[in-house]
Amino acid sequence: MKRRSVLKNLGFATGATLLPRVLKSSDIEETEGKTNEHIIKPIVLQKPVTVIMIGAGNRGNTYSDYRLHFPDQMEMVGVAEPIEERNRRYAERHNISKEKRFVTWEHVFDRPKFADAVIIATPDRLHYGPCMKALEMGYDVLLEKPISPSEEECLDILNLARKTGRIVAVCHVLRYAPYFIELKRMIDEGAVGELVSIDHFEPIEHVHMSHSYVRGNWHNSKTSTPIIMGKSCHDMDIMRWMVDQPCESIAAYGDLKWFRKENAPEGSTDRCTSGCKIETTCPYSAKRIYHQERQHTYVFDLPKDELKHGDFIMEQLKTTDYGRCVYQMDNDQPDHYVTSMRFRGGVTANFSMEAFTSYHGRRTRIMGSLGDIVGDMDTYTHTDFITGKVTTKTPERERGGIYDAHGGGDLLLVRDWLRAVSKQDPSLLTSTIDASVDSHIMCFRSEESRLEKRMVKF
Repeated sequence: MKRRSVLKNLGFATGATLLPRVLKSSDIEETEGKTNEHIIKPIVLQKPVTVIMIGAGNRGNTYSDYRLHFPDQMEMVGVAEPIEERNRRYAERHNISKEKRFVTWEHVFDRPKFADAVIIATPDRLHYGPCMKALEMGYDVLLEKPISPSEEECLDILNLARKTGRIVAVCHVLRYAPYFIELKRMIDEGAVGELVSIDHFEPIEHVHMSHSYVRGNWHNSKTSTPIIMGKSCHDMDIMRWMVDQPCESIAAYGDLKWFRKENAPEGSTDRCTSGCKIETTCPYSAKRIYHQERQHTYVFDLPKDELKHGDFIMEQLKTTDYGRCVYQMDNDQPDHYVTSMRFRGGVTANFSMEAFTSYHGRRTRIMGSLGDIVGDMDTYTHTDFITGKVTTKTPERERGGIYDAHGGGDLLLVRDWLRAVSKQDPSLLTSTIDASVDSHIMCFRSEESRLEKRMVKF
């Protein structure tokens, strides 16, 4: 008997997904002779979708670079970015005329509608205004996560999207990574029998933590967003997606343990450039991370002349937060965070986000009545309890020479959104605004539980 028939006879077959569309293996092609390499299947649109970029930072450039590979599907016709150098470089990269370059998002909407859609990749607390205005004016939207740090604003956006009938896709890019697509498919097809529990781990990596959540734009939850939302709404969304049932209760713990003033080593100074006596042995030395190793230097908007990079970076370390001592910042984000959840039907999930790792890349364990899956976002191993067969597979992140982050999901997300906008059919999205708000609320309840030190029911 086929495995699916066995599962039906045992009563373990899973039900249909509640989401309007699940990305399937048919959306990616296997390269001939190499079963672990994938190429994005091209889509055919009647005409390119015209798009305005609002916020030309790292993530905004990542999404709009889809145009460089598929110019027949996407055309960038405007940009709003207050940092002049980023504005200029973006306009040059995408051939945007001077009259379509704007300083802030408000300037875009001062004009009559001149594109099909907008991509919003502004700082987290600046998502609400441009998204609401875009929907009011009839634009479709690709919205960087999180939707908003405010639950009320998330619901406002959801309600306006429903009222206007516009398409809003939230950038939950992990749903598009071949690794997670495979895990979702296997669960839905009954590869582990009845799903019982999930254990999911996000290692941030210690330098990444110091860069983004101690020194960087997300170092203060009050001016940005709590780390469970800013960093891990991806993960809450993935767990909600795989379980395919609403979360009923949640309990979370976590704190800021290490990056505190009382842990500053003797001889340290307020800046790594101010004669710190332990700078050369500190794992968080800004001089080593940014100047010597050139990590994360995109935040500095480096000049075109590479010979000037070194001096430019050193000057930035003397004047910006990126040069400050990690023990002397006004940061409040937890550096370790654990969350336990119970979903309808009795499935449980544990999530752990940790700063102090030497590595990054999610780790996932899926436990079911007839099998389990263990993976590290590169490779997963499935064990079948019925046959004893052990299968290991490595879904490839690179497609046709194009590499994109988040396990290969960035470009597939954009393609999914463009198809939905072109056909004006939100059911073509793998992740709708409704599903995204649902997993965002899991983040809000998790933070509520952590701060109030109690289990929270939904």
